[in-house]
Amino acid sequence: MYVSRLSLHDFRSYLDLDLELAAGASAFLGRNGQGKTNLVEALDYLSRLSSHRVATDAPLVRAGTEQAVVRAAVVRDGRTATLEVEINPGRANRARVNKAPLPRARELLGLVRTVVFSPEDLTLVKGDPGDRRRFLDDLLVLRTPRLAGVRADYDRVLRQRNSLLKTAGLARRGSSSAEAALSTLGVWDAHLARTGAELLAERLALVHQLRPYVGKAYEAVARGATREDADLTYRPSFELSGASERASLTEALLAELERRRGDELDRGVSLVGPHRDELALTLGDADLRLPVKGYASHGESWSFALALRLASYDLLRAEGDDPILILDDVFAELDSERREQLAELVAGAEQVLVTAAVAADVPARLAGTRYVVAGGEVTHER
Repeated sequence: MYVSRLSLHDFRSYLDLDLELAAGASAFLGRNGQGKTNLVEALDYLSRLSSHRVATDAPLVRAGTEQAVVRAAVVRDGRTATLEVEINPGRANRARVNKAPLPRARELLGLVRTVVFSPEDLTLVKGDPGDRRRFLDDLLVLRTPRLAGVRADYDRVLRQRNSLLKTAGLARRGSSSAEAALSTLGVWDAHLARTGAELLAERLALVHQLRPYVGKAYEAVARGATREDADLTYRPSFELSGASERASLTEALLAELERRRGDELDRGVSLVGPHRDELALTLGDADLRLPVKGYASHGESWSFALALRLASYDLLRAEGDDPILILDDVFAELDSERREQLAELVAGAEQVLVTAAVAADVPARLAGTRYVVAGGEVTHER
């Protein structure tokens, strides 16, 4: 799978852009602030319907305009499909495949798959648990697009349940709406347990499948490391007691919601469920494993973050088409040895898109086709 053409309209700094691409490696070179990352961000948005840089869609639309359009021609097994998304901040986005409208934009998910390496990846190691949960969920959706609906349902149920908990908590302190809120809360407990159990089961399975790939990738990018040095463990917000099937997880969630009911009413927030879980990242041998966050050096943290992305790529690749690899300004963060190691690991990908401020930062293995990005224009390097 690779993208043969990328077209942008009113996306970030681009009024209109129509760019031909090829399989293999392509490098976008230019000073910071010229729009290199905007290009690869657009393609990644087409894959995930979200940005790796910002939490909302509004910054993606060029200043002074109301919507942006990202369009790409995607080649798979010799056939080309044109994918398009219309980004409408504050309103529903719209998507098309070969000019035919899709009922919902999220039906675009899975038609093109990307894996992005970027400086922001350090948050996977040093950031909050929410960053690591998002990493898992994004990978789940790339593998199984229908899980985007499960995640959206869970978020909707969680918001409603939190609202009821606040109302019921106030009711306990004298409001007349206590009984109605508490009776309705039971219904939303069941919804939370059902959707939460499905999300939890999928995350548990993903971490189990991802673990050997992470160890292998860490060994490849960290000096002197072995594949046993890096590990990841999923830590739910409550004791599972061996449960892993969806039905048993649903029962376990319901039981824990009942047990924590008083605490939740006191605090007015849901304390149980996948939104409270953690992906624990550790380094060391079997006798002494330490959390990466707080104990790892900067180099070790970078190596672990790279290992997570490489593991994602390898897992997706093992299940089907090569994802499109995007290396967004990462080589400036790496020493020469790690640059060459990373280049060697990804050079065989069907398509690799690299951004860099300095041409010398891009390893020779990834030279490929080079573009110069300056002043909102993209031209072939002469």
